[in-house]
Amino acid sequence: MEQPMTDELTAQVVTLVTEALQVSAEEITPETAFGDLPQWDSMGHMEIMLALEERFGVEVSAETIGALTSVPLIVEHLQEKTHG
Repeated sequence: MEQPMTDELTAQVVTLVTEALQVSAEEITPETAFGDLPQWDSMGHMEIMLALEERFGVEVSAETIGALTSVPLIVEHLQEKTHG
């Protein structure tokens, strides 16, 4: 029963990354990671982290910022924060 929730969360994260980086939805996939796009550089990464905090109400610590370097890792982190 976990899969639909994961798919929905992945879609939300893809949308968030698309908005934070100001790129088209076609450029972001569920596997997109830091460095895959010119926009996902250190500044783009901070935009994503700020958007995560705003949208999902999770605090992103300094250690976490360095670890959340792909859509799957962000989804996994959010699942832990919201269901763990």
